[in-house]
Amino acid sequence: MKAYIFPGQGSQFPGMAKELYENDAQAREMFERANGILGFRITDIMFEGTADQLKQTKVTQPAIFLHSVILAKCSPNFCPDMVAGHSLGEFSALVAADALDFEDGLRLVSIRARAMQKACEANPGAMAAILALPADKVEAICAETAGTVVPANYNCEGQIVISGSCDAVAAASEKMKAAGAKRALLLPVGGAFHSPLMQPAAEELAEGIASVEFRQPVCPVYQNVTALPTTDPAEIRRNLLAQLTAPVRWTQTVLNMAADGADEFVETGPGKVLQGLLSKILPA
Repeated sequence: MKAYIFPGQGSQFPGMAKELYENDAQAREMFERANGILGFRITDIMFEGTADQLKQTKVTQPAIFLHSVILAKCSPNFCPDMVAGHSLGEFSALVAADALDFEDGLRLVSIRARAMQKACEANPGAMAAILALPADKVEAICAETAGTVVPANYNCEGQIVISGSCDAVAAASEKMKAAGAKRALLLPVGGAFHSPLMQPAAEELAEGIASVEFRQPVCPVYQNVTALPTTDPAEIRRNLLAQLTAPVRWTQTVLNMAADGADEFVETGPGKVLQGLLSKILPA
C-alpha cells in the first residue's frame, strides 16, 4: 500500500517549484490562481526570492502548501491508499485527498500563517530539539518545569521538540541535558508552535475552519493530534483546529500507517525532511 506524506514548515528553499511551474500547464494555472487568492505574487518569491524572504510566515506556509498540493494534483500516478502531513503538511494532505477544495485549503493556510505570526508577536516563545532522551523523560521534565513548556513534535525515536515560553524552554532544556539528553538545540523559529501559546491563533483559525466545507476524503487521513486514520469530515475539522495547540505525533503516525499496511512512502513537496525522519522510524 502506498502512503503519501506532506512536509511542514522548514522545507522551503529558493527556487522551489519553479520547474513544476515552467513545465506543466495545469500547475501553472493553479499557481496563478493562488497568486490571485493571496493578493500577491507568491510565485515570484518562491522562484526568485531569497531564503530570508521565504522565511516570512505569510510566505512560508502557503509556499510549501502550494508546492506540495500542486505536485500531487499534477502527478499522473497520484493514487494514495493513505495520507498524512507534518503540521502544516496536514492541510496539504487534506486537499490532496479531496477532503478540502484547493482554494479553501489555501485560504485556511493563509489565515493560519497570519494568525500564528500574530500569536508569536503577542506571546514570544521558543522551541528546542531534544536529542536522545526517552519520550517519557521529556514529558515528565516538561510537566515539572514552571511556566509553559510542552512536547510539540514527536519527530522520530530520540528526537522530540519542546515548545513554550522562552524561560520555561531554557529551564527544561538544562534539566533534560542533566537527565542525559545528547543535545538540547534551540530552533530558529519565531514562536512556540504546537503549545498553549498558540491559543489566540486557534481562535482565529476556528472561524475560517467553520466557514469551509469538509468532505469525506478519498482515503484515510492520519491526523497529527491522534496519529490515527479517519475519513469523518467532522472529526477532521476538530482535529485540524486542535493541532495548533497540540503535539504533532509523527512517530506514532508513521508506525500506525506501517501497521495498517503501508509499505511505500512518497514524500510530496519541497525537501527531504520527512524521508530523513522516516528512515529513523522505519529503518527497513
